[in-house]
Order: sequence, then C-alpha cells, then structure tokens
Amino acid sequence: MSEGTLIVGGSQAGVQLAVSLRQLGDTSPIVLVGEETRPPYQRPPLSKEFLAGRADLDSLAFRTPGFYADSGIDLVCGERVTEVSLSASGPVGSGVATTASGRELPFDRLALTVGADARRLPLPGAHLGGICYLRDHDDAVDLRARLATAANVIVVGGGFIGLEVASAARAAGPSVTVVEAADRLMARAVGPVVSEFYLRAHRRRGIDVRLSAGVTGFEGERGQVTTVELSDGTRLPADLVLVGIGVLPRTELAEQLGLTCDQGIVVDTHARTSDPTVVAAGDCTVQPHPMTGQGRVRLESVQNAVAQAQAAASTLLGRPNGVTPVPWFWSYQGDLKLQIAGLSADHDDQVVRGDPDDESFSVLYYRRNRLLAIDAVNRPADYMAVRKALGRGATIARDRAGDPTVPLKSLIGDPAAIAHRTDT
Repeated sequence: MSEGTLIVGGSQAGVQLAVSLRQLGDTSPIVLVGEETRPPYQRPPLSKEFLAGRADLDSLAFRTPGFYADSGIDLVCGERVTEVSLSASGPVGSGVATTASGRELPFDRLALTVGADARRLPLPGAHLGGICYLRDHDDAVDLRARLATAANVIVVGGGFIGLEVASAARAAGPSVTVVEAADRLMARAVGPVVSEFYLRAHRRRGIDVRLSAGVTGFEGERGQVTTVELSDGTRLPADLVLVGIGVLPRTELAEQLGLTCDQGIVVDTHARTSDPTVVAAGDCTVQPHPMTGQGRVRLESVQNAVAQAQAAASTLLGRPNGVTPVPWFWSYQGDLKLQIAGLSADHDDQVVRGDPDDESFSVLYYRRNRLLAIDAVNRPADYMAVRKALGRGATIARDRAGDPTVPLKSLIGDPAAIAHRTDT
C-alpha cells in the first residue's frame, strides 16, 4: 500500500501543496502535519486585522473544518516533527518522520513547508515579561491583550511587521516609538523615496520613529519590562515591547537530511532541494532570483508560498512546470496601503508618479531602461498595471510613466519597440 506524500508544516505553502496535489489528480494518501494545535490559518492578518480587532481566528482559517477529510487529506495538528530520514533500501524518496510524541509517519514522497521563526534579540533583559514577538496566533492573542492596557509601546524594527504593529498600536491610543537600526525604514523592501515617505507619514500620525538606533538591553521591575536601552545611552520607558527584526528559516530537518542550506533550504525553480526527491516551499527556502535567475533570494510572501507549493506539487507528480510568476507583496499600515510588484534591488533609475505629500503615489524602478518593479502607495491601478506588464515580459516607457494623468496600463508595451522609439 502506498504511504503517499508527507507534508511537514501546516503553513500557507503546506496547505497549498496538499490542495494542488489533489487538483492535479493525485489520489494517493496525503498527510499534512503541523505543530500548532489548531488547523492552518492565514498569518499576514495577525499584524493587521486581527491585532486591530477586525478579525478572529475562525475567519483566518484557510479551509472549513470538513475540507481536509472531504479532500482525503489527513490533517495532523499538535505534532512537531523532530526527526526525518530517507530509506536506504526502500523506494527512492521514501522514508519516515518521527514526532516529539514518538509518532511515526512513513512516506513515499516528502515536502518541507516548515516556515520560519521570529528572530530573537539575545540581549540583557530579553526574558522580561512584556517583550513580545509576532509569528503565530498565540503571539497575536497575547499582543492584542497587552495593547489594551499599554501606555508606552516600543517597536524594535522598522520593517513591515514592526510598522503594521506600530500603526495598530497607535490607533489604540498609547504612546508608540519605533526603533530601527538601519538609516531608513523598510530598507530591504522599498526604495529611499518610499522609506522617507513612511517616516514622515508615521511621524505625522504621532509615532516617534528613531533611525540608526540600536537596542542594547532591557530593564524591568517585578519581572516586567520598564525600560528599553539604546546604543546612544537613551532610555525609553516601556510597558510593552514588540520585536520585529525579521525571521530565521527553519532548516533543522533539511540539515538532518543533508540538504544544502544557505540562509534557508536551497531549492531550484521547481522547488527541488539538493536531493531532487525532496521538495520544499515557503518561507523556509531560498531560490533563484525569479526575474533574472541569477543568485538566490528569500521571498517572504503569500504569493511566493503559493507559487512554490504549486511547483512542488507538479514536481512530486513528475510534471515539473517552468512558470516563474512575478513576485508581489503588500503591507497595510493603517490607512497607508503599500503594494509592491517585482524586485527593485538592482535598479539604476526610478520614476516618481504622483506627489508623496498627497499620500497617493508610486515609484517605478528601471534597470537599463527596463521596468523592474513598482512600490505603490494607495495607487492600486498603478500596481496592477506594472504587475501585468512584468507578467507579460513587457515594460512601461520611462519617459511617460511620470505623468499621473496617463493611466499606466495604456503605456504597457514591448521592450524592444519602446527602446527603438526612445532611441529614435
């Protein structure tokens, strides 16, 4: 009897992989195992709608309670896989996983969708109560309860999570300070123009933002945090601290299997690990750059988790697909909706469309006159036009993109034709 597919990790990628296998006609057993006691749920709303009280756990569930059984997916909750090994004598790719409780889960095919953990601050006082992280539902429940009574909130980290939590916290009433070690906000994700806009916008909304500021430790009384100490000697009063300084991919099981890991589980465009019988998807992976194929990147997004999971399912069924979708991301910080399509890291030119002072603008990024990406703030039509263009391998003429009266969708064209028009 076939043991089927074992998917380790009840994440967005894990659920999508199981669903994709069924959609592709796979009828063999599927076991989806996750360490949380509740069925898989969406994580991005935890720092937005859930924290603001506009969503509950039931509304975040990926699927209805009966979906998994109806689809022939054996959902195992509350079991953490601690060991996994491939068979030396059985069919290629088969093996067995063991959970912390001693349960054995045999498989013919293995997928790792184990996600990532919040990066911790190993500083004096980091054990104090009131110092929080936000990665799962329990974290969000605890943070939401603490926000109800907090007076001074310190957010360590000026990335998406930190600024989303800061926005929700400020709306609840307390004093909020964001401490960021880099010299600008969201430096890994957006260009300087957008960073500067968000700095000014959050300050206008009453959030104290401190850049180039490192945290050196915490102090407390009776086991609860009271002070955050900065590298310049500043001491900030705090009764609640949210640390949002990124994540660490979970690679322990991959390392047990001898798979190549480099700041994540290394996979190719088909979600294959260094052992082609094992696939991986989601935040635990690093992959070839989706736009250029050069180098490796780690993409922490719903879109990437879904796309990789679909590729992984095709690979497990012996039908690898070569489709590489355009990366896209979003961050809703109060009434400021940031939407990103493409990757801007290697740009050599940019066009600002609209006025940042109006809190509705976009920045288009180019390299050698070729469109790479967009950061759009409260301009969804611009975002969708660039996402469409990148998906078609098209571009948008740089010389006309800055005119906000001209819809970007009307400027989408063939790169060669636009280059010829520009040259002439």
